[in-house]
Amino acid sequence: MLLDILPGPLAHIFSSDLAVDLGTANTLVYVRGRGIVLTEPSIVALHQADNSVLAVGEEAKAMLGRAPGTIRVIRPLKDGVIADFDVTEKMLHYFITKVRERRSLVHPRVVVSVPSGITQVEKRAVRDSATQAGAREVFLIEEPMAAAMGAGLPIQEPGGNLIVDIGGGTTEVAVLSLTGIVHCKSVRIAGDEMDEGIIQYMRKHHNLLIGERQAEEIKIKLGSAYPMKTERHTMQVKGRDLIEGLPNTVIVTEEEVREALREPVMIIVEAVRTCLEQTPPELAADIVDKGIVLTGGGALLQGLDILIREETHLPVTVSDEPLSCVALGAGKVLDELALLRRVAISA
Repeated sequence: MLLDILPGPLAHIFSSDLAVDLGTANTLVYVRGRGIVLTEPSIVALHQADNSVLAVGEEAKAMLGRAPGTIRVIRPLKDGVIADFDVTEKMLHYFITKVRERRSLVHPRVVVSVPSGITQVEKRAVRDSATQAGAREVFLIEEPMAAAMGAGLPIQEPGGNLIVDIGGGTTEVAVLSLTGIVHCKSVRIAGDEMDEGIIQYMRKHHNLLIGERQAEEIKIKLGSAYPMKTERHTMQVKGRDLIEGLPNTVIVTEEEVREALREPVMIIVEAVRTCLEQTPPELAADIVDKGIVLTGGGALLQGLDILIREETHLPVTVSDEPLSCVALGAGKVLDELALLRRVAISA
């Protein structure tokens, strides 16, 4: 193909190739030559009457839990995969159109990151959504592979690398070597389940009903996986009292939030342990030296690295840009077609 053999700057004029981290919580778009140009929540607001798009991304998130009956606010991805094909297609089309330059003369080549446990049906849904949204050619790359490249791990060398990517819908734990995934453990427990844990805790212990947005805010401000040295932070939480049915405010502590997050956090830790148990001995020896790298939004949970270090007795580090690792890794392969074809998975 002509675009494959054109020099870099000239090829960019003809086509702005894209990499998309299609996440349950957020979608990031990387444009070749420009880096990450878009980070938006994976949320779409639709008119109830005709299913026309009212808002996408940040604008739609602001409507979450606040919209009247005439507006549907939807998260089209669940557990890292497409739950609503039509809405995902509309969302992708909006994001791709938003970042494409007018001077692009042809449709872009698009790399989309997907969970490692994705089914054939789900692969086709992602591929079809990207094609319908305007992609010329679609490549799928597994999230742990993209995250490892984005974190700067030497995945092409003959040595074990353990990556833990904690997103909104899935947690991917993978051992990589020689540009391949040797063993992977994927669990559909991640940031969304942490939010749900906080919602259920508030309901059970404070008789207070809160929404997704407030649960996420509590997780970000007070969430931790391990007791920290200074635990004097508290937060006012507003919601509806389940007994009286009236608006109410309660004070929540860091210790309470850690208790609310205990179950999903321990499932993630157990997934890491299980993956380590299945790792070939030579690669396990490499991991003892290199340690574990955490990526994804869940990696920002305070004390999670300390907890995993205690449970596995291995060094644990959080990548420099955990939220962007998957998009950066998927973007890197746009400049290396040979590498892209090696790491891309078949539909």
